[in-house]
Order: sequence, then C-alpha cells, then structure tokens
Amino acid sequence: MRKLKFALLAFMAFGAALVPLFAAGNFHVGIVTGTVSQGEDVIRGAEALISLYGSAQKGGMIQHVTYPDNFSSEMETVISQIVGLSDDPLMKAIVVVEAVPGTAEAFRRVKQKRPDILCFAGEPQEDPAVIAAVSDLCINSDTLSMGYIMPLVAKKLGADTYVHISFPRHMSYELLGRRRMIMEQACKDLGLKFAFETAPDPTSEVGVPGAQQFILEKVPMWLDKYGKNTAFFSTNNAHVEPLLKRIAELGGLYVQTDSPLQGYAGAFGVDLSKEKGNWKAILAKIEQTVAAKGASGRLVTWPYPSGYCIVAGLGEFAKRTVEKKARLGNNADVMSSLAQFSPGVDWNSTAYKDASTQVRMRNFLLVYQDSYAFGKGAMGMNQVAIPSKYMAIK
Repeated sequence: MRKLKFALLAFMAFGAALVPLFAAGNFHVGIVTGTVSQGEDVIRGAEALISLYGSAQKGGMIQHVTYPDNFSSEMETVISQIVGLSDDPLMKAIVVVEAVPGTAEAFRRVKQKRPDILCFAGEPQEDPAVIAAVSDLCINSDTLSMGYIMPLVAKKLGADTYVHISFPRHMSYELLGRRRMIMEQACKDLGLKFAFETAPDPTSEVGVPGAQQFILEKVPMWLDKYGKNTAFFSTNNAHVEPLLKRIAELGGLYVQTDSPLQGYAGAFGVDLSKEKGNWKAILAKIEQTVAAKGASGRLVTWPYPSGYCIVAGLGEFAKRTVEKKARLGNNADVMSSLAQFSPGVDWNSTAYKDASTQVRMRNFLLVYQDSYAFGKGAMGMNQVAIPSKYMAIK
C-alpha cells in the first residue's frame, strides 16, 4: 500500500488557539454536520473554520448548518438542507461530515443545479462507488487499515480477545463490513480470539439512552464470558461512553476511539470547558483522569478527533481550491490542509481500492493517525506496514 506521511506544519503550536485570518470573502463555503448530540468533534471543526474565516451571516466565508439527529428517517430533510446551500449565489463549495445517507442524492441535485459548486464528503456512510461518483473528493478514516491496526495495538497491550460491537445498519455499510472481516482475519493471524456482539442501534426506537443502558448492563457479562484481557470496540459513538465507564471500573481494554472527546468526558465526568479546542490540554487532562481511574495502558485514542480534522481540513482544502492555491487530485494539498488542524501528528493516506475490482478511486482517500494509549503514549502505528492481503478481503 502506498502511503503518504505528512509531518507537522509550522502553522501553529501544538494545542494553540487558531488565529483569525480575515472575516470577509467574495465566496462562501458550506459546512454541513450533525448536531452536538451526535458528536462534538464535527461541531468543533466547523467552529475552527468560522474562527478563521468568519460566519457567512456576518460577512465571512463559512455557512454552517446541521442535519437532523434522526437522519435515517428524515432523509429528505438532509437532502433539502444540503441542496438549499446552492441557492446562495456566493456558494462555491459544500462539505458534508458525516456524509450520512442522502448526501449522494443531494450532491447529484447540487451538481445539476450548480455545476460550479465543489462537493466534498467526509466520513461517508453510503457505498464508496455511489458517493465518489458525485463528489469531487471523499475522505474517510482509514477504516480498512484500522481493521489490522486495532487488533495489533490490543495485542501489544496484552489483550487475548477482541470483541467487535455493532448492529445491522452499520454492518450494511461497505467499509464497516469490510473492516469487521479484516479484523477477524487479523485477530486470527495475531493469535487473538475474535468475537462479534450485537447492541441496539441508537437511531432505533430505544434511542441513545436505551442503547447506552444496554451496554452498561452487558459489559460485566461480556467480561465474565471473555475475560479481563478482552479489548472492546464499537462502531457507534453513543456506545463508547458506557463502554469506557464499565471497562475502567471492571477491567478490559478499549481499542480505540478516533477522538479524545469520544466518550471520555461523559464516562469519567471530566470538565473540558476550559480546555475547549486545545487538543493537547484535553489529551493531558483525560490522561490524568484515566490514570486516577486505574485504567492506564488500557484505553486508546487518536490524539486529534478525526471528525474535527476532516471537517476543518476539507473546509480548508475547499477554500484553497476555490482560490486556486490547491488542486483537486493533489493528495499533498489535501494532507497539508488536514495537518493545519493537527500539528504534531503524522498522517498516512491511501486511495480507496475497490475490493472486487482492486481499482483505486483517486477521489476517495482513506486517512489515519498514530494510536495513543493513555499512560503509555504514542504506539508508532503510523509506521506499521499493513500486509496487502487484508485490503483484498471483502
């Protein structure tokens, strides 16, 4: 797998506040995210762009809107909100993160109406071939590589079992389904037992409270079943908080979250209001709490939230592309935009390869950071050579 590794840009110090550059522009960039109840990271990414370039409502560049929490049952609302941005004559690019179902249809309508508007999808939840066909660029956390890396990290931390938790909706997504299969094979190769457990979908009738209560009640049973050297992982953010809480209390590992914000503050009652936006300080404060809970060496994250980096990075790349300071198809331009919002961390990048045809989609990038174990530090996973056989699993 060919990888591009990008080091720190000297744009700002690690964890420092973003410095506003200007407030006004002659074009707008639309940012579409979920609400804070679905994930704080993406909201922080939108806020970072607004702090740099100003809100369109106040004469700046960034127009931020959110889609409904029940996006699965309100797809037409999702579509209309995205397409509605194209009514703005100054709109030149639209970024959607997470690109939930309906985004591809929305982009198709935007392109029909305004072919001059660039369409970028972050963390897409639709089939890669479908969303890539109507997007100028798609970026997803490297779900496939993580299928190998996460069991490897778990092995290094002393796990003997890896439990993957999910539900049918997520398993219907190609990348998530392939990651599960890669993970199962990786566990076999690494000498780990692999197990799959089903938990309620938080978008179902039980909602987030019901899904979280299920996890709280099940973790003790799973630990009895698989043992305290079990590493857990869930495909859904809402499951993470109760998992972290129970694991810290009872044993086991969690490998891994793609954000230090994902579940930790709620699980451990950490007040991060003073550290808002300062990722170095956030990581340090959570690490202190994890140590106090006796869970050092058992909980793993990415140093910077993937949602934050992808929202802000795609917004930055959109701006640079409109200004002709970056070019579509130039991965170095994309990665430098991501690095602007994650100083001190290296990224790896590769083009998505279709499992059936093995054809690379040049406008669909998979990216990932190094893994960080609280109490142990960086794990060096960005340096790992992932055997090519895993990328062919489908």
